[in-house]
Amino acid sequence: MSREIKIAPSILSADFAKLGAEVEAIDAAGCDYVHIDVMDGHFVPNLTFGPPIIQCIRPCTTKIFDVHLMINPAQPYLKDYADAGADIITVHAEADPHLDRSLQLIQSLGKKAGVSLNPGTSESAIEYVLDKLDLILVMSVNPGFGGQSFIPAQLEKIRRLRQMIGDRPIDLEVDGGVNVDTLKDVVDAGANVLVAGSAVFKGDDYGATIGALRDAAE
Repeated sequence: MSREIKIAPSILSADFAKLGAEVEAIDAAGCDYVHIDVMDGHFVPNLTFGPPIIQCIRPCTTKIFDVHLMINPAQPYLKDYADAGADIITVHAEADPHLDRSLQLIQSLGKKAGVSLNPGTSESAIEYVLDKLDLILVMSVNPGFGGQSFIPAQLEKIRRLRQMIGDRPIDLEVDGGVNVDTLKDVVDAGANVLVAGSAVFKGDDYGATIGALRDAAE
């Protein structure tokens, strides 16, 4: 089955001093999603974006805000991120003992619901919530920092998840070390949403980089 490839630059690697302009630039460069990594310094190292920042950059683009919550707990803040302008809200299976309830809440807020798996977490952790998912995010690095190298062992997890998804309308997203060198293997394994942070923002021509990623994928 043919799946539409979507490129989602992660603004974790953007210039924070001009974040709004960076979002406008990747929009103009042809991104599909704007990937927003939210970190709490507790579930993962590092601190990043709260709802007020997302609300401030929301007027800069009409593209999908793909908000990845690397926070624990996440459930008390889901409405805040929905109100700030998130379109997709992804929570971590490892951080949420009431995962089914959180996914229901996200969808009740009118948003798409995603779940993320760390490199050491089996795909079996989400087997019983598949029918409540719009997106599955495979972390192909250990979360907390940008610029890490892709973990090849995650390719088999991506393949198994693609089989689990079957005909369900669930996007399969991969985040971590995705670039023109690793992207083909990721797509061949079954992913269709590709998060790229430093691969996009390290250069000056975002359009050329996003175009090269898309060409490599398709």
